[in-house]
Amino acid sequence: MPSDQNNHPNTLIKSNSNGNSEKPEKVLKFLFVSFESLSGDLAWQIKKEGHQVKVFIESKDDQDVYDGILDKVDDWQKHKDWADVIVFDDTGFGKIANSLRAQGKLVVGGSEYTDKLENNREFGQLEMKRLGLLTLAHWDFNDYEEALKFIAENPGRYVYKPSGLVSSDWKSLLFLGKDDDGKDLHEILRSNQKVLKNKIKQFQLQKFVSGVEIAVGAFFNGNDFIYPINVNFEHKKLFPGDIGPFTGEMGTLMYWSQPNTIFKLTLEKFKEDIKKSGYVGYIDINCIANARGIYPLEFTSRFGYPTISVQSEGVLSKWGEFLYALAKGENFDLKTKKGFQLGIVCATPPFPYDDKTEMSIYKDLSITFKKPNYEGIHLGDIKFIDGNWCIAGDTGYDLVVTGSGTTVEDARKQAYGRIDNVILQNMFYRTDIGLGWYEDSDKLQTWGYLY
Repeated sequence: MPSDQNNHPNTLIKSNSNGNSEKPEKVLKFLFVSFESLSGDLAWQIKKEGHQVKVFIESKDDQDVYDGILDKVDDWQKHKDWADVIVFDDTGFGKIANSLRAQGKLVVGGSEYTDKLENNREFGQLEMKRLGLLTLAHWDFNDYEEALKFIAENPGRYVYKPSGLVSSDWKSLLFLGKDDDGKDLHEILRSNQKVLKNKIKQFQLQKFVSGVEIAVGAFFNGNDFIYPINVNFEHKKLFPGDIGPFTGEMGTLMYWSQPNTIFKLTLEKFKEDIKKSGYVGYIDINCIANARGIYPLEFTSRFGYPTISVQSEGVLSKWGEFLYALAKGENFDLKTKKGFQLGIVCATPPFPYDDKTEMSIYKDLSITFKKPNYEGIHLGDIKFIDGNWCIAGDTGYDLVVTGSGTTVEDARKQAYGRIDNVILQNMFYRTDIGLGWYEDSDKLQTWGYLY
């Protein structure tokens, strides 16, 4: 095992061609504010660039996450005047983010409008329709008996989606009906309604449509989008072949592009409303595309996870300088790699479930590396204790491992080769991230959406 000095995450400072650690021209102070331990990897990247970073995590279950890696605080409000930039990494902070902006603070994070776009699916769909986007038929409910009656009276294939402000774990609890008459989804909701109604008060039934799932996103500086845009393909199911339960995300394939047809027909149309709301940060819209058109499904009005870690693989600019410019409302020449980037979530039980008994088995287990090479290794719920990388928190979401290349296959080989360097008991991950590109890209290019 590598020595403590070489193994410590905070010794992994970016180096220049002479092997010397690079120091920023201006050392900035960043305060990250989280409900859950989400954005530690981005905070870590900025710390490695030489900036000062403090993080606040509200969740009691995540209090040991990033121990030994990042400087954590108990009350972020006491440090808001210390910070040059305050970063809110989730939805739900929009009101206070706008309040701080009004006070003259530099803030990366949500607005009340963009929070509502993501958390209230009905509102998001209505906004899409108002701006002339194609939308799928959908119905919103807060009563499971009414939903069951609706399916019985209107047979069809639907997708069940939680709505409203729910935890990230429950937000990903989607039920994708397969029966054309809706009987399978009806049975799922009927047999689980006692559990669901206590956790998910609002939900949506959306008409199912087949096609290629694709997302386009971009960073927004409060006035305009920063180019290039990001085109990404998520892999949400737990097992290879898109089998098993939905998770937050098991891996992502992406590339950077100039504005394409999908972006122009969807996210770009929201520019003025996003600007009016005061939003600063990354915003993404997930779509289903087929020969008939592009159907936007939902917004991500925040950094994506593991999207932001995969983006770190492809962004050549310094993150500290970039976020500072974003918060100031300045344009920025975002430099990115050509080709593709790919990220894979490496997890241990109980992920993607909440099981404290199972988590007690894996918590504090060490993560070791065959060789002291940490390229492409990104933080999940991790801490550094007694010279070891260790599992922290209560999720089992441990690492994101990334790779890049001129082709998708090159990116896959690099990412999976880096996973081979990781030693972690009972670690699991999907082995097929990116394989769908070969078929999906042919369809998308035939339909003219990638130009």
